[in-house]
Amino acid sequence: MPARMPINPHVIEMEYAVRGPIPQHAAVMQREGRRIIPCNIGNPQALGQPAITFHRQVVALLEEPSRLDREKKFNRILKNTPAIADELREEDLVSEYVLDYVENMLNQWPAGMGAYTESHGPLFIREAISRFIDRRDGVSAAGLIPADPDSIFLTEGASEGVRLILEMMITNPSDGIMIPIPQYPIYSATIARCGGTQIDYYPDEDCDWCLDRSVLEESYEKAVKDGVNVRAIVVINPGNPTGAILDEKSGREVVSFAQSRGLAILADEVYQENLYGADWTSFAKLVGEEDVTLFSLHSTSKGFYGECGHRGGYVEARNAPEVEGSDISFMELLLKQASVRLCSNTVGQALMYTVINPPEEGSEPWAKYAAEKEAILSDLYEKAVMVRESFKEMAGVESFGRIGALYHFPRLNGLPEGTTDFDYCMALLEATGLVTVNGSGFGQKPGTQHLRIAFLPPKEMLEEVLPEWITFHNGYVSM
Repeated sequence: MPARMPINPHVIEMEYAVRGPIPQHAAVMQREGRRIIPCNIGNPQALGQPAITFHRQVVALLEEPSRLDREKKFNRILKNTPAIADELREEDLVSEYVLDYVENMLNQWPAGMGAYTESHGPLFIREAISRFIDRRDGVSAAGLIPADPDSIFLTEGASEGVRLILEMMITNPSDGIMIPIPQYPIYSATIARCGGTQIDYYPDEDCDWCLDRSVLEESYEKAVKDGVNVRAIVVINPGNPTGAILDEKSGREVVSFAQSRGLAILADEVYQENLYGADWTSFAKLVGEEDVTLFSLHSTSKGFYGECGHRGGYVEARNAPEVEGSDISFMELLLKQASVRLCSNTVGQALMYTVINPPEEGSEPWAKYAAEKEAILSDLYEKAVMVRESFKEMAGVESFGRIGALYHFPRLNGLPEGTTDFDYCMALLEATGLVTVNGSGFGQKPGTQHLRIAFLPPKEMLEEVLPEWITFHNGYVSM
């Protein structure tokens, strides 16, 4: 018999519902040959969403630079031999724009993709990210403080950025982090792993998940009364799991509250391009020139690109705090943190560069890039509407907030007495093959029941399964 081994209790306490018991049971069902429709996680390409051609062409050439000269020779031959060019399709060619784009990247990345980079990422990529942030927020026109490349750290997706920051901020069990309920489990899991205290605050679901200052103050004051040292507040916008887009007034309430209480803001903004026509304001813009510490996160996994497996992302720090009891700066410590893992993977770094630095409008690849982007976002929105419309035929189901991100988080009113949203989701899986996540896996206001569904399956699949869900639901709640 193997020897007993003590394990860090904080690791044992971690929970991650999106890969928890329901998707684990779904995997068993799939091995048995049963139909499974995975809507438990925001993983677009796993459900057929195509990759953006521009992104993949750039990465392919970066991985095999010898192809650059070959493609250039091929393009020259085609220009001099129109008959051959007529036989080729557009996708058979790599445009001169892409070839020049890659060559420019390699000139600034002489060691190539197989070598370690600076721990916080190559300077030219961090400079490109700072220009992206400034363009996004209209920094020049508004006279705001521009982003600083030295305050940007490339990460293995946004999740690593969360860990880097929280590991630094949580020093003992009395250190608390305010998180919105419902929340994405990376926050509760990381707080648990670091041995800190989770402080829940509740956006108003019936007000489209808006935030009122009194809600923030109530959670803060209760934590302080319990002896907790509140360090930071997390905001997820657009929301996960709710999918809701935070209005600007609510965002300003968060900034004002954080400033008055001396808290840092951790702004998870990975879905900032999943807006479907709605307005959205970054926390960098909301903070502006206020003296509020802000850590904002972005990722290549979400948006219309959905490059989840390549694990690219960044964290930007503004108004970094001073380090108590040390002459070393917070940014130096963050760099030390990043240095421990040497650097983030270079494919993720390259994709982050293409995401924030797309082809220029009017350039040769622009039309295809813009068409692919529009097609993906339009398809996502149409599927989101299909799913939300189906809720209207389900007894007691309500869904709030403007559509954003990749999710709906409907409230399940009137579940049979003695049953939970976990029971419901497991029964739904058995009846239809739909893999969802119970609302309790994200946290929810006491007395309510929810589920989260990612609106990612192809429309044909949704057209088939949504009527089955409606039938299942109305039968389940009438038991």
